[in-house]
Amino acid sequence: MGGPRPLGVVIKLGTSSIVDEKSHEPLLSILTSIVETAVKLRKDGHRVIIVSSGAIGVGLRRMDVEKRPKHLPQLQALAAIGQCRLMSLWDSLFTHLRQPIAQILLTRSDIANRSRYLNAQNTINELLDMSVIPIVNENDTLAVSEIKFGDNDTLSAITAAMVHADLLFLMTDVDCLYDKNPRTNPDAQPIEVIEDISALVADVSQAGSALGTGGMSTKIVAARLATSAGVTTVITRSSNPGNIIKIVQHIQGSRSPASLVTTTQANTADADEDQHDSIPNPLVPTTTANPTPAAEIPLHTRFLPSPHPVRDRYFWILYGLTPHGTLYIDAGAYRALQARAGLLPVGVLDVEGTFAQQEAVRLCVVTRSKSKGTGDKAWEGPAVEVGRALVNYASFEITRTMGHQSAELKDLLGYADSEYVAQRESISLFRRDSRPATPSWEAVGGLMGGERAEGAEDKGETGEK
Repeated sequence: MGGPRPLGVVIKLGTSSIVDEKSHEPLLSILTSIVETAVKLRKDGHRVIIVSSGAIGVGLRRMDVEKRPKHLPQLQALAAIGQCRLMSLWDSLFTHLRQPIAQILLTRSDIANRSRYLNAQNTINELLDMSVIPIVNENDTLAVSEIKFGDNDTLSAITAAMVHADLLFLMTDVDCLYDKNPRTNPDAQPIEVIEDISALVADVSQAGSALGTGGMSTKIVAARLATSAGVTTVITRSSNPGNIIKIVQHIQGSRSPASLVTTTQANTADADEDQHDSIPNPLVPTTTANPTPAAEIPLHTRFLPSPHPVRDRYFWILYGLTPHGTLYIDAGAYRALQARAGLLPVGVLDVEGTFAQQEAVRLCVVTRSKSKGTGDKAWEGPAVEVGRALVNYASFEITRTMGHQSAELKDLLGYADSEYVAQRESISLFRRDSRPATPSWEAVGGLMGGERAEGAEDKGETGEK
């Protein structure tokens, strides 16, 4: 048998990785090394995407502006100036190695619109099929605060999930995560493999550079998103891009407990796993391989992917949309959602926010109040966010019908477009280790035990990619 099959590799570069923080000059040595690395990966058969910041940094140099301005129009103007020069630089370097590239500019509104999301997905996949290396960046010339990703770490995670990549490299100015800040604590220990990101204890106090918008905390957020979609995420030093190839080769050849899906993870798969086709992880070899000797493995932190990844439409609902409100549901409704039933109005206890039909909302589990009197709140205790949904009714309609049976909808509203507040295919639940920060997760107790990833290679998702 041959070696491991080619992988999808996304490499994310921050502004400080490719532009000098003081002079704003492009770091040609690093850029050249990145180009050589990407082309080598391509020649080895891998599908490579680069997510590149730096447009504003290059624009600062072009216009001889010393400091990053604070006003949005100035930032957008500098981004417009710098983006064309940045792409010209990438194209010039890749042309020397006869490697075609393409530019993809995205905003969050592109991701939030399902048609545009699928168009972006199809375009990137077609470019990869043509052996082109797409270079993705946020469209800073158009994005405003309401539609920005906030940083390209998040954009790279969404891009990796969109194309079902195998590996996401988040390049930074340190070798890996440490349990303490290594700059102030000589005894800081590296964290090399993270199986459970929710249990991570690390020093993430390093802020982003003066040019960039990210920091180590944004990389943790990106790793959480990417691993929930089945993407192994690696943090490593940007000044040594050649290490990417060594890490890829090590991961492909490793059969150790630190390989991409561990024995423990595999044994915790639900019985539901037998109900759909199992797709083998290409990063876990099926034949004996010779991993890179430990002494030659570059220092890095590797976040292992979820054994039950959230895919396609379910991932898009969870992470591609901005919620416009919140539905508070009881434990019975949550159990029904876990059993793949839709959300009925009887299970809704409260509505927060103003939203329209087919807009995204948060789903929060609460405890139904036992002493509800006239005017009292229908629930008590902490609210735990468990997922997102696209609703069939507007906020005022759900407020009017919550707590009632579906048969009463027509009498209450004068019409009944659906018996469900949200169809099951429009509901996506967080995995326990990929939820956003919410109060007292344990308060919901046994309801959360054994929760599997929503849409994990689910048969219902295979129709739409």
